[in-house]
Amino acid sequence: MPVPMVGRAVALDELRHAWERVRGGGRCVPAVVTGLPGTGKSTLAAAALQVAAPEVTLAGSARLHSPAPYDWLAAVLATTGPRPDLPVPPDALAWLAQDPDVPRERYTPDALLRLAVTTVRGLIGGRPAVLVVEDLHALDPASLSLIAELAGADLPALLLVTSRPPDSAVNPLLTVRTLERLAGSPGAVRRHLGPLNAGEVHKILDHVYGGSCPSRDVAEAVWRRTGGNPYRLTELLAEAGDPEQLAGHLREPVELTAREREVLGCLAEGMANKQIAAVLGISVRTVTVHVSNLLRKTGAASRTEAALWAVHPRPTAPPPPTNGLKAHGRRQSATR
Repeated sequence: MPVPMVGRAVALDELRHAWERVRGGGRCVPAVVTGLPGTGKSTLAAAALQVAAPEVTLAGSARLHSPAPYDWLAAVLATTGPRPDLPVPPDALAWLAQDPDVPRERYTPDALLRLAVTTVRGLIGGRPAVLVVEDLHALDPASLSLIAELAGADLPALLLVTSRPPDSAVNPLLTVRTLERLAGSPGAVRRHLGPLNAGEVHKILDHVYGGSCPSRDVAEAVWRRTGGNPYRLTELLAEAGDPEQLAGHLREPVELTAREREVLGCLAEGMANKQIAAVLGISVRTVTVHVSNLLRKTGAASRTEAALWAVHPRPTAPPPPTNGLKAHGRRQSATR
């Protein structure tokens, strides 16, 4: 389900201006977007790519389960198709691309880093480009060194990096150093995406549902349920469907105690409070309290409705009454 860039417009505008600087010529411009999982880092990067529409896009990611040297560059080379003629020795290029059955490394780490930068420069070919680095926190040390080196290179490129906080990184210390180097580059963009606030969630609901937009109370409940996390919000909206179903998803689950379940079973059999007290060995007053709790938790207006709920329980309870008359009626029903 598409969710607009509510709460992310300023960040997107910054990325657009950074891209304009790249197109105007000059050095590489790093743009770092950090945030917890689900805060929309990849969505923002995709929106920036759509706005920029670059002639050249190089995108790579990490091998999360088995990181290998230069994972980011290997992923880039895997998507370029037939490799262009690059000023890099074939065996070094094969090693950087993680090709199978290549000779063991015959280059020093510094030499390989220079060759990796040369490879990226050759792939760009002097054209304005966007280099997308997803999940910097998961990259191997060699890739982190390459990204840091590219940030200071004379390249017409927007270096668009997304990352979780360093404490969740494969190599936290090196990730911190890389982020510091990127953020310290001239003209760098640095954005941390936090959760959406309640007003922003309401704007998104208005966008998704249009004229059937839920009330602000429902938006507030959605915000509390999702914590303002865009991913959880998207999942909730996709699961709920229309506004009425959304309201149902927000109702709290009915949780009954063991004794309340026993009392509910007796209600389903049509017993009066005195009968329930005799069967369960408790006082009539205690039964009255349990019945009142059952009416409140199940949202039933009477003992009969509670008995029906026992036969066909709903996964969630309806909202509490909004007037005193209905609540008073429930108290009366509980004392029968």
